[in-house]
Amino acid sequence: MSLDQIRTRGEAFLEDVSREYHAAHAGLKKGADLQPIYARHAGAYGPEAMEEVRSAYDSATPGSEDHRSARLLLDWLVGSQVGRELAPIEERELTWEGSASIALPDGTAEPYQRVAITISNSTNAAERRALDDARVKLVAAELAPLKQERLQRERDLVEAAGIAPSYIGTFEALAALSLSDLRAQCETFLRDTQGMWDDVKPKFLKERLALTTAEPTRADALALFRAREFDGAFPAEAMEREVRRQVTEMGASPDAEGRVRYDTGDRDGKRSRAFCSPVRIPEEVHLVIRPHGGQNDWQTLLHELGHALHFGNAERSLPFEYRWLGDNSVTEGYAMLFDHRLKSEGWLRRYTGLDTADIPAFLRSSGFEELHFLRRYCGKLIYEMDLYGGKVPWGALPEWYVETLWRATGFRYQRADAFVDVDPGFYSARYLRAWQLQALLDETLTERFNDDWWRNPNAGPWIVGELFGHGQRELADEQAMRVSGKALGFAPLVRSIERMLQ
Repeated sequence: MSLDQIRTRGEAFLEDVSREYHAAHAGLKKGADLQPIYARHAGAYGPEAMEEVRSAYDSATPGSEDHRSARLLLDWLVGSQVGRELAPIEERELTWEGSASIALPDGTAEPYQRVAITISNSTNAAERRALDDARVKLVAAELAPLKQERLQRERDLVEAAGIAPSYIGTFEALAALSLSDLRAQCETFLRDTQGMWDDVKPKFLKERLALTTAEPTRADALALFRAREFDGAFPAEAMEREVRRQVTEMGASPDAEGRVRYDTGDRDGKRSRAFCSPVRIPEEVHLVIRPHGGQNDWQTLLHELGHALHFGNAERSLPFEYRWLGDNSVTEGYAMLFDHRLKSEGWLRRYTGLDTADIPAFLRSSGFEELHFLRRYCGKLIYEMDLYGGKVPWGALPEWYVETLWRATGFRYQRADAFVDVDPGFYSARYLRAWQLQALLDETLTERFNDDWWRNPNAGPWIVGELFGHGQRELADEQAMRVSGKALGFAPLVRSIERMLQ
């Protein structure tokens, strides 16, 4: 099997898998039938393909284009072979998530997929904590064991692939990313921003939720960052219209000339967490969100639109691995570049209903939220490295999860979520590098097109040509150097947060 044949078969396989995930997560069908897809496309990721790609990887000169291509293909093949083995577990997870209901004390039931929305909209601390406790009871009994089994098997299967002696070593080799270096950056960030966090968190808890407890919970955090007081400035009926207007004013097509399809309504079975599903790249990309209300929906739409426009504008002539695979820090960086428009005073004035007098308070709230999520994801990376590293026994991980996230955020998490609140494949690292990348991209765009680059008709074509069009050929740090001449780091983010919190 030639590399070109592997690319052709691989793309057909991923298109079928992506279409199935989209249907399941969007609530268009109950559960997902993954095993038939893996069986139908077995030749795409089987031993012959692995032998050919492994040979190309081993023989290519490190740093060459051949090595880059082979590394991405090898990473995908390992992931596909692991995915085939885990497909039965994943099917059970998706079926469970789409149909599970949480029994409430009053005799009613809450769909699992909607519970996070209900908690975030609750103004009563006792009610939201009781609902979260009911969720946890069900998760601990039914979902957490599935998630734990999946994570354990994933680690064993990746290590058995023989790329490196450990799961972490395999990830670092195939992702071309040092997790230990990133972890050290996270530990420094947590230490350097601890005083700032200790200063602002109690004030927001008191002002927004009337909480003075020493141990606010994760359920409280969901309600805290819902920021209901700004809802009037972010009406649901204006959201898609204004976002499309901004992208058009920037000189780009808000739906990539029809290749991006918006799905922004409510639907039973639709997951509460928004997602972008590139079914065919660049021809068919789905943007799916389930409304929570207020500014959260606007930010989520912008985030997923960054993904969707990236995939919908990738050059069709790029090889399979540069359109479908690569460093997801890049596409996450674009998503954050878009969602961070809600942290721009000029953008808020132009596209939202915020009064001028309310903008400082909104930006302060945004800075607080940004600091929280950065600290949360730093904590997640540290925890997930310990989870996959094998030094902490599986039985001790729930307590370690609660302790690690408590130190990072000051919110009390639930033990049952120790295996649920994990994005496989160190996706937390992708998010963290994406935060760093978007900060440098924003600075670069500001230097080229001024502070209001987001409405400069010359900025859109530059973004499409210099960023989106490249797919994900580059690593995040390579792109940062190409477009800004600067290395990735947390310093620009800290400066931005400090400005917003003034």
